Amino acid sequence: MGMESAGSSSGAASTQGGEPPPPLPPRPSQALETDSASVVAERPQVQSKPTTTTAISSMNIQTLSFPDGSRGTFSTASDNNNAGNTEQSSTLASTGMASLGFNPIGSSIGHDIDESMSIMSLAPTLRPPGDLESLLIGDMSKKSPAWTLLRSQSTAVPPFETVRAEEDTILTDFAHEFDDIPDESEKSWSDEDRLKMWKSKLKHFMILSSAGKPIYSRHGDLALINSSMGVVQTIISFYEGAKNPLQGFTAGNTRFVIVTEGPLYFVAISRLGESDSQLRAQLDALYMQILSTLTLPALTNIFANRPSTDLRKPLQGTESLLSSLADSFTRGSPSALLGALECLRLRKSHRHAINNAFLRTRTEKLLYGLIVAGGRLVSVIRPRRHSLHPSDLQLIFNMLFESGGVKAGGGENWIPLCLPAFNNRGYLYMYVSFLDVDPESERDLSAAGEEIAIILISPDKESFFDLQHMRDDVVAELKKKGHLDIIKTAAQQGRAKITEIAPGTHVSHFLFKSRANVQFCMPSFSPTFDSLISHRRLMSLYHNLHSTIHAKHTHVKVLHCVGEDSTSLAWITPIFEFYCVAGPNASRAVMTQGANKIIQWAKREEERLFIIGGGVF
Repeated sequence: MGMESAGSSSGAASTQGGEPPPPLPPRPSQALETDSASVVAERPQVQSKPTTTTAISSMNIQTLSFPDGSRGTFSTASDNNNAGNTEQSSTLASTGMASLGFNPIGSSIGHDIDESMSIMSLAPTLRPPGDLESLLIGDMSKKSPAWTLLRSQSTAVPPFETVRAEEDTILTDFAHEFDDIPDESEKSWSDEDRLKMWKSKLKHFMILSSAGKPIYSRHGDLALINSSMGVVQTIISFYEGAKNPLQGFTAGNTRFVIVTEGPLYFVAISRLGESDSQLRAQLDALYMQILSTLTLPALTNIFANRPSTDLRKPLQGTESLLSSLADSFTRGSPSALLGALECLRLRKSHRHAINNAFLRTRTEKLLYGLIVAGGRLVSVIRPRRHSLHPSDLQLIFNMLFESGGVKAGGGENWIPLCLPAFNNRGYLYMYVSFLDVDPESERDLSAAGEEIAIILISPDKESFFDLQHMRDDVVAELKKKGHLDIIKTAAQQGRAKITEIAPGTHVSHFLFKSRANVQFCMPSFSPTFDSLISHRRLMSLYHNLHSTIHAKHTHVKVLHCVGEDSTSLAWITPIFEFYCVAGPNASRAVMTQGANKIIQWAKREEERLFIIGGGVF
């Protein structure tokens, strides 16, 4: 009755207003609540009353089987209430389906529920049409203009401003990594304190013989670590006995890598995150350093006659060379990482004139001639069919500019030397002269980056005076033409800053390697990476990029990495290798733009940055 009166009143209103408005749809939710309430209320009353035969005969009992194996029994009226029961059963069925979230097409049940649900929750793979796209899908991955402006302003944040706690903990004491461990003569230090200091080092290099004799350790005297070397030798021997040589293993966050070269075991222990291939390359360099002192036949003969020989005596005096080489790996050496050399930036015409001065004054006993300024190659002359391997030149540069032994001597030096990549079975003889040095006065070793050396190599051990005369002629020629001052000026200027190479970019540092010339270039480390810890963080990032893009079975040519403290990019082609780093907010577009600018600069300056061919005779 209430419905009829409401309908009549609405009809009267519509008659007065002209056209009748559309009728309001019924609210199925209320009907559903009323029906379900009646069902719940009536069922206990029917079951609570005593039943008779007439009541039983008017009921139909149905049993339904469900897919899960369970069964349900339902009772319905048979004759008089067929129409009402049919409607009620359909309502119950619809209610059950709606409770599971499935509403039949055309059914009005559950519309209010459907309207309160998310479109994306019902059909996450469907794109909503038109107006809903911007709300639900279209702009989810986009940022507002304010966010874009804020990000562009924060792109200039340098890398490593915010460092993860665990990284900061690892490198906290890196400034003391190269401090010497007191020996037994220091009475104020107990063995436990010395051993604790030894364990605090982030990187160790050990060399021992197959008989277990210790040969070299970067940190600690051999008495302190003799037991540790014995454990390492036992582990290696166990795997060799099983015909399965041990290559490496991990203990906690420490990586152990073993390289076996004849009767020698080389062990690297690192917590700096380098890959196995990078650590093996460093151990190979230490092996080359030993061969440069002894040659391969001499080393083989020593252990062939007496396997338990103590090799410390034949290598006495070369510990500083091994230590300086190991320390360069620990600090992070771009040259060792890339397997390439760095050259001093000079005009092509100036470098060509220096090469010609070398060639004009060449003696017949010369094999190789080099001019080096602060560890960077200025000029090289060589035979037509011979070239110096970068690993041999790294040994020479380590001896001259890193270890301090040859520099401390000053003036002229005559050094027998084996270059293993050239010929590991014999010696060459190297004449070294540092320019503008007074042998009787103390050398200022702080200006190592500006030192200029002339290196002349000969296979003849009697050629000292010939090479000395050639050196005098070369220096006179360079001074006469003013080229020696040009070399000094370029060495004093140092590497160019990144703002001079690619102004306007947000790249903080890069490494560019010319694969054809086996040479690389990079900007100055200052001011962002001039500290020891920031330099190590930068080199660790380069090590990770290099190991990832050069991993076995990988075909990645461009690698873009985003971290909490930096953004980095690696790019390799058959022509070059390129690695760069920027702040954590630098986008991919910013990195790509900066990389393209730097690579274009390297192509323009190629003949200034790299020695292409050199002087050939």
